[in-house]
Amino acid sequence: MGKNKKIGIYPGTFDPITNGHLDIIKRALKLFDLVIVAVGENPQKTPLFSVEERIFLVKEAVKELSESDRVKVEAFSGLLIDFAQKKSASAIIRGLRAVSDFEYEMQLALMNRKLSNSIDTIFLLTSLKWIFLSSSIVKEVAKFGGNIDDLVPRVVAEKLREKFK
Repeated sequence: MGKNKKIGIYPGTFDPITNGHLDIIKRALKLFDLVIVAVGENPQKTPLFSVEERIFLVKEAVKELSESDRVKVEAFSGLLIDFAQKKSASAIIRGLRAVSDFEYEMQLALMNRKLSNSIDTIFLLTSLKWIFLSSSIVKEVAKFGGNIDDLVPRVVAEKLREKFK
């Protein structure tokens, strides 16, 4: 990537990736030359899918995007800000569903700013269509046999059905 390329990091657990996440990625592509989807291990979460499975699912999901060549998917652990610096990112991208997300996200953004003042955090408000959606809700619905086809990419729906057989 050239020096003038704008790189954004979109971090998350993505357990699993949802159509809400894809919406944020599509919109981030309007702001950045490259969006790196950083699939992280959150010590506070016990994921249903392994890191390898989540990376596979995100890669498959972003193939559906018209500009998938400008999306990279990578695993990361440790401090997000260190990963962002290593990737020469200019910003961290975060999706906000509700006011309740904001306080926690603001704390993270301020801490990242303290650790590195060269990387901004950009908040994208979730589209109204997906405001109710979370990976946790999708897993809960799938676990009890509910229809998740409109909520996640096809590959994710298939993998969730396999997990909960």
